[in-house]
Amino acid sequence: MMFGFSTRIQNQIPQAVLNICNTLRDNGYQAYVVGGAVRDILLGKVPGDWDVATDAHPDQVISLFTKTIPTGIKFGTVTVVKDISVEVTTFRSDGIYRDARHPQDVSFSTSIEEDLKRRDFTINAIAYDPITKNFIDPYGGRRDLRRRILRAVGDPKARFSEDALRMLRFFRFLATLEFKPCRRSLAAVEPALIRKISMERIRDEMSKLLLATAPGATLLTMHKAGLLQEILPEVALGDGVTQGSFHRFDVLRHSLEAVDNSLPQLELRWAALLHDVAKPKLRTEDEHGIHFYKHDVEGEQMARDILTRLRYSKKFVEKVATLVRWHMFSVHGQSTDKALRRFVRRVGKENVMDLMELRRADILALGKQTTCNAWHNWRMLRDRLQAVLDSDTILTINDLAIGGHEVMAALDLKPGPEVGAALEWLLEKVLDDPAINEPEILLSLLQSYENTPFLRNRQENAPLQRKC
Repeated sequence: MMFGFSTRIQNQIPQAVLNICNTLRDNGYQAYVVGGAVRDILLGKVPGDWDVATDAHPDQVISLFTKTIPTGIKFGTVTVVKDISVEVTTFRSDGIYRDARHPQDVSFSTSIEEDLKRRDFTINAIAYDPITKNFIDPYGGRRDLRRRILRAVGDPKARFSEDALRMLRFFRFLATLEFKPCRRSLAAVEPALIRKISMERIRDEMSKLLLATAPGATLLTMHKAGLLQEILPEVALGDGVTQGSFHRFDVLRHSLEAVDNSLPQLELRWAALLHDVAKPKLRTEDEHGIHFYKHDVEGEQMARDILTRLRYSKKFVEKVATLVRWHMFSVHGQSTDKALRRFVRRVGKENVMDLMELRRADILALGKQTTCNAWHNWRMLRDRLQAVLDSDTILTINDLAIGGHEVMAALDLKPGPEVGAALEWLLEKVLDDPAINEPEILLSLLQSYENTPFLRNRQENAPLQRKC
């Protein structure tokens, strides 16, 4: 990481941003590159977004550029569209924050220092003038970047009470930048304030935090500060819940270790964090040891509740809940082909390798020495499951050689649940012996299906389901 290198930072600023700054300057206004872009360049990263601060008011900005979008006129923000979209915001000072999220009003200013004063952290309160090639850094943001310390601007209690989401952003930056917290800023966290923040905002910050390289330590710091209890009380309950001789860590720390050892995919990170979420609720102990019976089943529902509360999509919730439900799967490297096919059928093709990755992270999170034989078995199972996925093996109803129309004709049925039940019955037969997946064989099997108790009872109790 290098600092004071105006040539390098100048070379990384897109021409569109330089043109915007030059246009503003040519018309008598100030213009600075600010925020995360400056921070990221100083850290040797490639910025994802670009922001310009100016003393020009929104209407003046709009008059200077051909294509603009009034993204936040009330707060002084206009998006200028050139080769890229750049947010151009008027210097401002914020009024009173009555909802712990947004200022009641803002006042436009002519001072870049006044504008930087309202920002959250010192590393985000650095401005760069691409014309004079000078930094404006009144709060020592570059110094904190060198020391890798995250510090609030001014009074941290005031910053967090103004906008409670800043507390969660504090921990997100700790994780993603791998910084150390300023003690005074950490001590200023007031967990109850986060209740004023929408679940969607919390979800977005948690998603970014969990995708950090190794977020476990930050999540533990969040727990010690009391914020994890507010956001994920079910996870926080794992603190101090011991698991017996096979585990080095309690439930909470084991889950955080699993997160660190999982691949940086959001579904996997959430599954790792929640895979044992039901253990504190279900823990029992007797002369044979510590038990968590059916924690995978209970954990599935708890995962659904947690992620639904955080407003994740139904598809995302279903994926994570499925991984939590089946993380205790019993197939192994020596399982029969039939057992492996049934396993894939049960959990879904799309979840098989993710479950193997979750199992790998779970094993590593035991904190105990794992034998070479154990990893050999894990790799054997992974390879055999991959072979099943790569083969032409029939695993779903759609893979059957006949479909619903043939079943309805053979059994004289109208569309309804009986058709699906018959197809499921055929699939079970084919999973046992894939060679029978031929139209003639399946149709002949349906003759015996007519005599199953299920269909016979349905026919006796609901005769109108038959075709007329």
